[in-house]
Order: sequence, then C-alpha cells, then structure tokens
Amino acid sequence: MKLSKFLLFLFFVLSASVAVAQSSAELKRKKEALQREIDLLQKNANKAANSKKLTLGEIKALNAKIGLMQSKISVINSEIKNLDNQIHENTNTVHNLKGQLGQLKKEYASMIRFAQRNKNAYDKMMFIFAASDFNQAYKRIKYLQQFGQYRKKQADYIQGKQKDLNYKIVVLDKNLKEKSHLLQEQEQEKNKLGKNKSEQSAVLNKYSKQEKQLKNDIVAKRKQSAQLDRSIRSAIAREIEIAKRKAEEEERLAAAKAKAENKPAPATTSKPKTSGGYLTATPESAKLSSQFEGNRGSLPWPVTMATVTQKFGRYMVDQASGMSDGIDIETQEDAGVRAVFNGKVSKVGESYGKYYVLIMHGGYFTVYSNLKSASVSSGETVTTRQNIGVVGTDDGRPQLKFQIWRGSTPQNPEAWLGAK
Repeated sequence: MKLSKFLLFLFFVLSASVAVAQSSAELKRKKEALQREIDLLQKNANKAANSKKLTLGEIKALNAKIGLMQSKISVINSEIKNLDNQIHENTNTVHNLKGQLGQLKKEYASMIRFAQRNKNAYDKMMFIFAASDFNQAYKRIKYLQQFGQYRKKQADYIQGKQKDLNYKIVVLDKNLKEKSHLLQEQEQEKNKLGKNKSEQSAVLNKYSKQEKQLKNDIVAKRKQSAQLDRSIRSAIAREIEIAKRKAEEEERLAAAKAKAENKPAPATTSKPKTSGGYLTATPESAKLSSQFEGNRGSLPWPVTMATVTQKFGRYMVDQASGMSDGIDIETQEDAGVRAVFNGKVSKVGESYGKYYVLIMHGGYFTVYSNLKSASVSSGETVTTRQNIGVVGTDDGRPQLKFQIWRGSTPQNPEAWLGAK
C-alpha cells in the first residue's frame, strides 16, 4: 500500500515536472524571439544614427523597442516564477525522499537484527521442526526463503531511493543556480530599459526642437498614405465590380437560355449580394477563400525577420489621431517579401517611387507596400511563401506595410499571422 501511494505521488511529480519543463522551454523561445526583434531594431537604429534629422520612424522604432524590452522582462519574471515553483516542488520531494529513506533504513535495520538473531542453521532448523504439521513446516521454509529475498530487494530499493535523492538534490542545486542567473539577467534588462527610456526622453527633447519639421513630415506621410489607401481601395472595388458584373452576366445568360428553351427561369442564388458574395461566386474562389479563412492565426509572416512598429487601427501622433488599415513591419535591409497564401496578383502599382502588390485570395486580399522592387506582375498566380519583391526603406529604416482585407473591410493582420 505504501509503495502504491509512493508510485502515485511520483507520477504526479513527474507529470508536473514535464509540464513545467515545457512551459520553461516555451518561455525561453519567447524570450529569444523578443531579443531577436530588439537586436533588429538596434541594428537598424545604428545604421540610421548618422542622420541628425529626427524622423517619425525613429520615434516609432524606439517606442517599439521599449515595448519589446518590457515584454522580455515580463517573460523573465515568468521564468523566475516557474523556477520558484520547481524549487518548491523539488524541495518537498527531497524532504519526502529523505523521510522515506530514513524509514526504509529503520525497517532494514530491524530485519538485519532479526537475521542476526536467527543466523545459524540450527536455529532455522528448530524453527522449521517446531511446526505442528508438514504443511506449516513447508510454509516456514518458504517464509525463510522469501524473507531473504525481501531483504535483498529492500537493500536494492534503499540504493535506488538514495540515487533518486541524490539526483533531486543535483536538480535543486541547478534550479537555484539558474534562478540566480535569471535574477542577474533581469537586473541587466532593467538597466537597459532605463537607458532606453532616457534615450526616449532625449528623443522627445530633440522633437521639441524639430517640432515644425517633424509635423511637416507627418503631414507629408499622411498625404502619401492617403493616396496609397485610395489606390488600394480603388483596386479592391474594381475587383468586386468585375466579380459583380460577371455574376450578373451569368444570371442574364442563364435566364436567356431558359427562355429560348421555353423553360422556367432559374432561381437566383440565395447568397446575399455583398462584396464577399460576388468575390466567392465561383466554386474555385469560394474554396480558396475558405482555405484562407481556415488559416487564420497561422499564416506565415511576409518577411522572415519582423518587428511591428505600427499597430492596426487608431493611433496617436503628436496629439492627433490617425487610422491604420494595416501594420508597419520593420525588417532587415533588402529583405525578401513573401506572399502569405496562395492567390492571384490583382495589381502591382507604384506610389511615390515605391511599389505595392495586391494579391487576391477568393474573398480576401493581402497588400504588400513600400517595396523597393516587385518580382511579380498582374494576373500572375502565386503560392504561399513565394517571393514577390524586396522591401524598401521608410525614414531610412527597412519597413514593409502589410494589410489584409475581407472584401472591402480591413482586418487586423496580427490576428491572422502565426508565430514568428
């Protein structure tokens, strides 16, 4: 019964250890990913350091870096919390093993004393011959044999328990050392964060001196962004209109055919006449749209190294609000841009010397703008992760502007993209 309880206890401890180990591994991967993003922003900042002119990109990148550093400290705190739980569990296990080992040694000592008192063959023979009948004598012989075997098993069990105890002590020592390293890392990251916040204050101070120039830059960028948004919306509206005309023409031809054959006019489709309904009117487009939708949350990122410096939706710049239909992704210089899903290139356009690519995925669209060059053309079919161009720079920093549309409605790309 004691052995069963111990095995059950050991099972729960091992299960908890595996879960904690998995969680720790995930936290380490997350921390490493955050550090790669921080390093990328710092590398781009170093390249742009020679410019004395303050840019909106510099402010956004610095804010993004501070956010990433805060996230990294939060991950380290989670790692420390995980380790504290492991240390607590391992300490309890060590105490438990010590208690069990002490009890086993005590029981073994009693067996040894009993064996010492009955160690000679004469005593054993007397014990057997004192039986009342043959059946009892046989049972006493088996008892003596089993007692010897049990004593050996107990000795092996004690050795195994001692090994378990030594192993847990080593693990506990490793946990304590790892926690010490994490606390040092946490302190270093806090110091780095403090320096970056000081840098942020210096940038804001610099902004007050270049406020007029920066405001002019913001106005110019808004103008460029508005023109690009109009081009994208116009291209999407054109695709919807083409799909609408095609669907209406097919209905007209079907009605004319039925009339010529003196048959009842075919019933119109029950699908609502929306932009999505027209775009997914054919089985092929409906299937592609469904596949795209089925990959929500797991689409590959359009660049291999990515840090989001501008989120989707409403944002504030210099106390004035704006609206972003997508996200800004800072990446490596001359990074290749990839299609996030199978589709057909609807348009390759140009805006202020930069290119944008619009890809249609049934009822969905993806937009890749601020490209230095495009390697696809309108009407071309592309596959997931196919290279479609090279990222350009914005404010001296390599940056891709990425959008996802469902019909004529913009979506938050981060909700659709998978892990980096």
